[in-house]
Amino acid sequence: MKPVTEIDDSTIRRALGGHVASYEMIFKAWYPSLCAFARQLIADADEAEEVVQNVFVTLWEKRIEIQIDQSLKAYLFRSVRNRCLNRIKHEQVRREYASEQNMGSNHSHDSVDAGIRKEELQERIDLALAKIPPQCRQVFVMSRFEELKYSEIAEQLGISVKTVENQMGKALRIMRHELADYLVVLVGLGMQWILFSI
Repeated sequence: MKPVTEIDDSTIRRALGGHVASYEMIFKAWYPSLCAFARQLIADADEAEEVVQNVFVTLWEKRIEIQIDQSLKAYLFRSVRNRCLNRIKHEQVRREYASEQNMGSNHSHDSVDAGIRKEELQERIDLALAKIPPQCRQVFVMSRFEELKYSEIAEQLGISVKTVENQMGKALRIMRHELADYLVVLVGLGMQWILFSI
């Protein structure tokens, strides 16, 4: 049987109301794509699936109290992304702590090293931005650095919100490709918003 990929609003309402069959429909429809998304962030397939499963468990357990201000699908993808990033950050902290315990810490060296890493990261961000086409770059900068909403960007540039979304999607793909090696550093600095939709 071909899996269902589109879930209507009534199915979502029933699922959030505690209807098990509707919840299972949502799970079967979106689980594969959520796992594929998680594996883009976490190399270990088992860990990626565990993240997705935990998101679905939390959705069921807290379905009454959860506030969803967007589509349920977007909410699930955002939840999976946040949990993956938290795992990456936790693993980074764990490794750094273990390294300090084994080797001792040289605070002055660490401080200089962190400064160099941040400076190198900024250079890579600038290079990545330079590879984005002009209009895409303008939309990206307005969204990420000026913190404007898509509707505000569309109004200022005289384009549709859909065009803003498309341009942002293109810009984010380029940034993720160019900064793939710096994901952990970005997370550690709280700068993951540069690479992912918010």
